[in-house]
Amino acid sequence: MAEFLEELLPVQVRLGASMDEDFSVEVVTAASGSEYRRLLHALPRYRWRVKYTLLRSEIGARIQSLHRRAHGRYAGFRVSCQDDRSTHADGVSAPTALDHPLTRLSAGVYQLVKRYGVGGTPIGIGYPTRTLFKPVAGSALVAVGGTPWATGWTLDTTTGQIAFSANLTKAITGISKAASAVIDFGSAHPFTPGQTVHISGVSGMTQINGQRAAIQSSTANTITVAINSSGYGTYTSGGTANSQPQSTETVTGGCLFDLPARFDSALQVASLGGEVRDTGEIDIIELINP
Repeated sequence: MAEFLEELLPVQVRLGASMDEDFSVEVVTAASGSEYRRLLHALPRYRWRVKYTLLRSEIGARIQSLHRRAHGRYAGFRVSCQDDRSTHADGVSAPTALDHPLTRLSAGVYQLVKRYGVGGTPIGIGYPTRTLFKPVAGSALVAVGGTPWATGWTLDTTTGQIAFSANLTKAITGISKAASAVIDFGSAHPFTPGQTVHISGVSGMTQINGQRAAIQSSTANTITVAINSSGYGTYTSGGTANSQPQSTETVTGGCLFDLPARFDSALQVASLGGEVRDTGEIDIIELINP
């Protein structure tokens, strides 16, 4: 991968700029007239044409400076697209923690994404999905199993990856039947009230498997969780409690985001007289994998 400047194009790509949206499709036409089509990447790719009319000093300090530090077409930078900057379906409204299922990269690590065209039925390969490499700091929201998590995770704004805190885990030795189930570990455990735990692998009281619940209180060897187990089967053996999201749980999220892009043309500056300069049209293209 080439170099990337973690900074924003000086002026938003907005009204006054033009934007193309296209999919990269390879089309081969046979002698019979039949077409054979191959989708090279399953998301729309943006191209913009922007133009600046500024004082000479501003051109040099803002646009020309970025172009030079990027070495022209070589390095990438961030672009804020006025019509596609939020994971909300309309592209501009405030994001929510339930906007899109995140891609699980490994245990406890998830990738922010945005799916497009969700309002209708997709074709067999699914919805176009954009990997969000450049989220805006402080804008990300995350939920596990439909419940928002305000803490317990961190965001890397240079990759768009969500990393959950290290997993706390403990084998279960008993679970009571109660309005608030008491989970016994038989020895000291790492959990504290206010955290949530996911329960799996329990025999006997199988109804509790796959549930995640908040810890209401704890003792040295037990925790009391917000699960009404009074009508469940009797615990017989086994089970594990984990704090980190498990592979069977749905992790969703949303954010505001910038798009990674690079210059795709030379920078031309024309004098309009005095100190006023015009850059002409500057071509910018989205980077699919920055």
